[in-house]
Amino acid sequence: MRRYSVYVIRLAPGVWSRRRFARKNAAVGRGAECLYVGSTVRDPELRFEQHKNGYKACPLVRDFGEELVPDLYERYNPIPTRKDAVELERYLADQLRSRGYAVWTN
Repeated sequence: MRRYSVYVIRLAPGVWSRRRFARKNAAVGRGAECLYVGSTVRDPELRFEQHKNGYKACPLVRDFGEELVPDLYERYNPIPTRKDAVELERYLADQLRSRGYAVWTN
């Protein structure tokens, strides 16, 4: 049986140089910690490596991804269905934004 996960990756502050990221997070401001939120059927560590190696990668993670932030996502995993994982990804991104993080998600 497949199990899904959400994951959070810390992005380097240089991500603010990307206009689409800066526009999406204009309300937060450039001093905020930057994060990427995703969901996957793979182990989050493997998925992070895939992003960094360019495999099905979000360019922001490939270029600015620094590390996973397990404290922000571990309690949600595992997730039984892809649909639940996608919904939880959106929920987690919204929650982190409300806490003052600059967030990107697909």
